[in-house]
Amino acid sequence: MNVHLRDDIARLTALEARRRIDDGALTAERLVSACLERIEAREPEVEAWEHVDAAGALARARQLDAGPSAGLLHGIPFGVKDILDTFDQPSAYGSPIYRGHRPPWDSSTVALSRAQGAIALGKTVTTEFANRHAGKTRNPHNGAHTPGGSSSGSAAAVADFHVPLAIGTQTGGSVLRPAAYCGAYGYKPSFQLFHNAGVRTNTEQFDTVGLMARSVDDLALFKAAAGQLPYVPPAPDAVSRPRIGLCRTPHWEITLPETRAAIAAAARAFESAGAQVIDFELPEMFDGLDRAHRIVCGFESVRNYADELSRFPDLVSADFRRERVDVGNASSLADFREALRLGQRARRWIDAAMAERGIDALLTPSAAGEAPPGLASTGNATFNYIWTHMYMPAVTLPRFTGPNGLPVGITLVGPRHEDDRHLSLSAWADRILAAN
Repeated sequence: MNVHLRDDIARLTALEARRRIDDGALTAERLVSACLERIEAREPEVEAWEHVDAAGALARARQLDAGPSAGLLHGIPFGVKDILDTFDQPSAYGSPIYRGHRPPWDSSTVALSRAQGAIALGKTVTTEFANRHAGKTRNPHNGAHTPGGSSSGSAAAVADFHVPLAIGTQTGGSVLRPAAYCGAYGYKPSFQLFHNAGVRTNTEQFDTVGLMARSVDDLALFKAAAGQLPYVPPAPDAVSRPRIGLCRTPHWEITLPETRAAIAAAARAFESAGAQVIDFELPEMFDGLDRAHRIVCGFESVRNYADELSRFPDLVSADFRRERVDVGNASSLADFREALRLGQRARRWIDAAMAERGIDALLTPSAAGEAPPGLASTGNATFNYIWTHMYMPAVTLPRFTGPNGLPVGITLVGPRHEDDRHLSLSAWADRILAAN
């Protein structure tokens, strides 16, 4: 097979690849080989990977090809954000403290994905402890721009056709924003839909395992495998005249023209397809959520990283100290508890408001604009932390383009614990946007 054809294979979505494997038109070994060739060609520019287990992935692919179907993701390679443990590959958590560290177990979502036939191709780059200190990854569309974070490598690897699927995590904006910046589909599920076992903890209140893919259908397939959940394919044809709230959030003033244009274009397209789009304003209490989120993250992080801060202070970045340690040390127990109470009040309000007004989803920015230039920062998570804090499912659809030719996404947020319904609505919305 020539290189061009192998590159075509690497560009398949997970569902397309799975169907070809089922039909006998493709083998897991050919798919893995195509992905490895793509990585070899592009990794020097993108730097999405911390570790690639080529030999192990090929061996597992051959084993799967020799036997019956192993499950939903039979033969499909995926990337694992290096904040999640893997028993057979290093887990460094983006920190020099853990260079070469090899835990004796898989994290829950990795183990469950492998049990459904998925092949862990390697570990994707994470920022330090999945926070704000940037890693080496570059935006695959323009290496001078950030890929976002903290799931930098996962977003870049999926968007640049290294793997069809990847696992990320989100404590603030670490799935939705890099997906938008890189041009991947990002899914942050309802809080605790996926188990956090084997994820290096930031904050118990918000850490959420999320997924990257190249279609909404793939997100649904991956969700079922990674969560040991029933597989419910999205049903966009079942979506009829949805009621969508346009939520600008308290931070609309920092949006750039490309994001404003994307939100407006999406709203027009949805209305033309029969949706009712109405303004959905958040009450004043949401203005304080940014500070509350920082307090909770800081307060819990200084305790979760007490050992590293005590024994390896010189190996902890200034970014982590400024963003987490300084905030946590300056916050009292009373501050922490009041921040928790504000989150509880806000969740009760938005759950009730969406139900009372019959809102099926919220349309909101994925980021201020396209990926900004420079690699020292991963961009502003302002438009993402709210939905992490609200525990609501959110999907980034990367259907727009900014002034520098970089992807621009919009995010749809659904009612809490209605993930299957929200993926169907997201698939409907994505089909509408693709046609416009």
